[in-house]
Amino acid sequence: MSEHAPQISNELVDCEARGAEWLHEVRCEDCLGCSVESTVMRADLERFVVDVLARYHVKEDEAAVTAKVLVAADLRGIASHGVARLGRYVKGLQEKYIVPGVAFDIREPVPAVGAIDAKNGIGQVVSDLAMDLAIDKARANGIGVVTVKNSNHFGIAGYYVQKAIDAGMIGICLTNAAPLVVPTHGADAILGTNPIAVGAPGAGGLDFLLDMATSVVPRGKLEVYDRNRKQMPVGWAVDEHGYDSKNPGLVLANLVKRAGGGILPLGGRGEEFSGHKGYGLSLMVDVLCGVLSGSAFGPEVDNLQREPRPGEVVAPRVGHFFLAIDITRFMPVQEFRERLTELIGLLKDSEKALDRPTIYIHGEKEQVRARLHERSGIPLAENVMASLRKIAADCGLPGPVTVAERVRREAIHPEEGYRAS
Repeated sequence: MSEHAPQISNELVDCEARGAEWLHEVRCEDCLGCSVESTVMRADLERFVVDVLARYHVKEDEAAVTAKVLVAADLRGIASHGVARLGRYVKGLQEKYIVPGVAFDIREPVPAVGAIDAKNGIGQVVSDLAMDLAIDKARANGIGVVTVKNSNHFGIAGYYVQKAIDAGMIGICLTNAAPLVVPTHGADAILGTNPIAVGAPGAGGLDFLLDMATSVVPRGKLEVYDRNRKQMPVGWAVDEHGYDSKNPGLVLANLVKRAGGGILPLGGRGEEFSGHKGYGLSLMVDVLCGVLSGSAFGPEVDNLQREPRPGEVVAPRVGHFFLAIDITRFMPVQEFRERLTELIGLLKDSEKALDRPTIYIHGEKEQVRARLHERSGIPLAENVMASLRKIAADCGLPGPVTVAERVRREAIHPEEGYRAS
């Protein structure tokens, strides 16, 4: 893993030590996150990712799945897990701990259970297969459970849960991750942010889809703050001494070096605000994804710094867990949708706090953003666009086609019209 240079200066850390409360913000006009010069249509962004991965010997079908999962994150407004991470996959392919085109080892000890050895294959590809297998098993047996070992980062967990929702089922997806989170009363990162995603089909286009880290924030949130040179709130993470830190770059640098400190579990420090519950959820994920699957767990997940054995390529060895429940074994799907919609209505119609106009359902904001971005394009931060253009240049490709470029092309060649490739 490459070194990380904090984007917030050491002077800011010194100021924090003296109790200063100022924020190092980026002005809107400097960010350009909503500019047409850095907005890309979904199909164009997916095509770009596929073309880049092809340069690293990823076949079209595997590249298409990977691109779809990555861009789905940006489409939903989850920039921390979108194409900003493309460089991570390129690095893994270059260093051969992500292996494209591998034949997964699939065991099915009983009809409702599957266990897959990903053999260091692409995380999105094996996970797409695993959730499809869980859905098929649920359709045949009422429930389907599939574990995956020896995998890589797989993008947003909610993508796979949405597959179960689209099949009219309840879906659950878990994954362990590199050690970024300190346990309650601890000062060293031992567990990952270990996300949990759970979803169920609703009516009228509003599904329930909870996709959350078991930490206060995911690592990607720190990366976003670091890229934008912003301080993070107290209560997100601690430094190598276990003290609160506002400097995301400092925490990220320590995590890369495994020098101590890390992100706090959901609920925060100690037990006063139930940080021990977030710690327990994270540990539960590692039990199901790491211990049960036979994959790495705790500090050994994504431990690329360890000394390899002769002839071995050190790999992340991430573990995943997928579960699908066939609703029809309990009641007709339409009845379930209506009952869930009634519950959602009770929440939305209840008294609002202060000046809040809306009570949201988990996944609702993401569904709205996805519809908007599908129509008008996906806004990417300028530094993300710069990284994509560098990746493209390194493998002899043009950068992503932006909305601005398409508008200019239409002005010059109106007969071609405005469309995504």
